[in-house]
Amino acid sequence: MATAVFQVDTQQFERQALQWAQQFDEVCFFQSNGYNDEYAQINSLLAVKALDLFVGEYTDTFRALEKFRAKHPHKWMPGFFSYDLKNEIEDLTTSFPDRLEFPEAYFFIPTIVLHFQDKEVKIEAPYPENVYHDILANDNIISSEIIGTENIRFQKRMSKSAYVDAFQQLLRHIQQGYIYEVNLCQEFYAEEVTLSPLAVYQKLNEISPTPFSCFFKINDNYILSASPERFLAKRGNILISQPIKGTAPRGKTAEEDFYIVETLKNSPKEISENVMIVDLVRNDLTRSAQEGTVKAERQLEVQTFEQVHQLVSTITCQKSTEMSDIETIRNTFPAGSMTGAPKISAMRLCDRYENSKRGIYAGAVGYFDPAGNFDFNVVIRSLLYNSKKQYLSFHTGGAITIDADPEKEYEECLLKASAILKTLEARLVT
Repeated sequence: MATAVFQVDTQQFERQALQWAQQFDEVCFFQSNGYNDEYAQINSLLAVKALDLFVGEYTDTFRALEKFRAKHPHKWMPGFFSYDLKNEIEDLTTSFPDRLEFPEAYFFIPTIVLHFQDKEVKIEAPYPENVYHDILANDNIISSEIIGTENIRFQKRMSKSAYVDAFQQLLRHIQQGYIYEVNLCQEFYAEEVTLSPLAVYQKLNEISPTPFSCFFKINDNYILSASPERFLAKRGNILISQPIKGTAPRGKTAEEDFYIVETLKNSPKEISENVMIVDLVRNDLTRSAQEGTVKAERQLEVQTFEQVHQLVSTITCQKSTEMSDIETIRNTFPAGSMTGAPKISAMRLCDRYENSKRGIYAGAVGYFDPAGNFDFNVVIRSLLYNSKKQYLSFHTGGAITIDADPEKEYEECLLKASAILKTLEARLVT
């Protein structure tokens, strides 16, 4: 593998590179959209063309992935974990149909990796100069017009009345002390859909730029993600998780926006949601941490995105030297913000009262890097598309606590869907 750096118009070259990449069966693009904290590592990165790949086979996925990673210890390795790997980790089952047909886990070793920085691109490839010139020769810049989306109508897998009924049943479990928080999710889907996944992703990223944005293609399956949430990262020997719990809409004016932020920061319901999940994540990290090192670095910070304000907390620890990286992921998976607490009881109730397979939704997409670090998002605010079956899907969800209101939670689900619906100029069938 050789490396070369080229001076480019970054925005233009990045768009050309993404279009050029569509010829490959394996494509992964990470985009941070200028959001930087002390743990940020990449601006944007494109990895294509599998030299080797790993597909989860429903049994011992994490152990098998350990062996795959051991074969490629100093390589970039992008991939994803499906939420339903919970069934391997705990005594749980999922009985819903698999309409999207994604693998439960998937990782690949790319032949070509491009790192985009301000006014330059670094290309890692057997022949980086050839890659550079091939991309420059690709004048077929994708149209901003998204083919085939003008008539998309998303249907609800769960009607509003069914949502409210499930909500009330889960609230009853909270009142009885079985759980104290649970994340109820619902699917919105469209069938017989033909569209350009890359064009949709680029428009979604324009409408809703987020720090963990991702375009992932494997053959006919696509993840188009505008995720704002970090599930788990490793920097050196430090593990970092940044759960989001607590959501409010953007205001129409600066004054209204300020009022909404202050209300969110002081909402007992939103604060309790976040604090419960912080406790859950601290407990999850303890299983992989050096004793006494787990701490909430920051709690209840407001982060503002195009459509919403969110409450974000940061929990860190020093990783135990006895734990492998993949074991640390298994010990915290899936993200507590998408389950509830206690975690296993909440997941069991989600399987009971939801009516669709989460699959990639609520799972994680990210990468292992050559230096031994990793970074994974939580797959939320994301479109999932099977182009062969022409099936398009997204989920939204929200936390239920003892003082939650079903009407407000349902409206929050629709708020979280707004960027996707706007991107596709689509509507929900009522």
